This record gives sequence, C-alpha cells and structure tokens, in this order.
Amino acid sequence: MTQDLDLRRTGALLPGSGQLSRRSLLVGLGSLALAGCQSNGSNPRLQTMGVAPAAPAIDPYYLQMYAAMPQEKFPVPAIDLRKVDPVYFRQVVPYSTSERAGTLVVDTPNRFLYLVMENGQALRYGVGIGRAGFSWGGRARIAYKRAWPRWTPPAEMIARQPELEPYRNGMEPGLDNPLGARALYIFEGGRDTIYRIHGTMEAWTIGKAVSSGCVRLLNQDVIDLAARVPNDTPIVVQQGSDGIA
Repeated sequence: MTQDLDLRRTGALLPGSGQLSRRSLLVGLGSLALAGCQSNGSNPRLQTMGVAPAAPAIDPYYLQMYAAMPQEKFPVPAIDLRKVDPVYFRQVVPYSTSERAGTLVVDTPNRFLYLVMENGQALRYGVGIGRAGFSWGGRARIAYKRAWPRWTPPAEMIARQPELEPYRNGMEPGLDNPLGARALYIFEGGRDTIYRIHGTMEAWTIGKAVSSGCVRLLNQDVIDLAARVPNDTPIVVQQGSDGIA
C-alpha cells in the first residue's frame, strides 16, 4: 500500500487503477531508446531484424595510395579496396632475412612480395600467385622491365586454351591486357623463365592462387615496385614453407 502511494505521488500509477501512467510508459521507452544508441554495434536485436553492421572505414592513407592514376598512358582507375584484404595493402614491415637490401623475395605460401630494406625492414606487397602445377621457384634476376607491355601467351598455353590463338603474335597493351601497367621479366642466368611480375585490374585475385604461374600485383603496386628496382635486381621465389622449392 505504501509503495502504491509513492508511485501515485510521482505520477507512475493512475489513481485507483494500479496501472502505469502514460508518462511512465514514455519515460521507460525513452530509456530503452537511449540504451540502443549506446550500443557497441553488436546489438542482437538489429541482427535479428536483418540490419547489417556498417563496414569498417578504410584509412584515407590507403585510399590515396590506391587512388586513380589518370597520368598513366592508359588511365588506371582507383582500386575498390573492399575487394582486398587489408593485410595485402602495401606497407613497410619488420622482416628478418639473410638476403641483402634491394633483393625481391616472393613468399608464395603467404602471398607476399618483399623488397628487402636496411635495418631489418621490407616493403611488403600483396600478390596473387600461380595455380598448383603452374608455379616456379628459385633464384633469378629481373632482367628488364616494361611499361604497358604487350602480352604474348606461350605456345603451350594456347594449346590448352585455343581461344587465345588470336594473341599468338601478341596482345596490344591496355587495361584489359593480362600484364597490366608494368611487367618485370624474370630470367634465370641468361634464360627467360617465362614468368613475370606484373599488374592486374582484378583486385579480388590478390591473396589467391589464380594465375598461370606469374606473380600479380595491383596496378598501383606494380607501378610503385617497378619505379624502385633497377634491371638485374636479384629475386628469390619461395614455394615451400621452408624456403625455395
């Protein structure tokens, strides 16, 4: 009885009814709404209603890094970074190796290419690599580089994919060319290995095994890499977890 009198004094109960007043209901609903606004983003009620959480914002630093490059011979569009795992964004990382600075190391199992730097660091790029059965490993060198190269499929590739016959004598450069904006040609001694480091428009392939053996980077990344390494740069391609195949 005392509790009912106290509730009536505050307006929470309707006189003589024992029911909550309209004011009390509104206050209670308002409190629930405020609690929802303070959610950490994992509100199970929203998930039940089918409301997807907002995608994490992409660092403007990387948006600028992978922005459009209209100054190129064939203007390169911006990368849709939602299609790339952030671990594969270009970045300087700690890197312990016995290789000298300036060496390229392709870590095939983990889908990274490292440009070895001084002081235990490296510039790391995310890459796509060759499908099983179309891979190469070893020590070689970058014999030369080409901007917007022609692409000539090897005869054995044409035999497997007859639809490539029109390109037996080469495909003109451009955004649709499989070699992309730059190609770095890998030679073992004086012999062309037929493998390349090259660009791609297919952002979704970075971090995956999809190509016919070449090492592919985002066009913005291969443009950056080609500008940093001279001809005759040593390259090590690791195929197994214990190093070179």
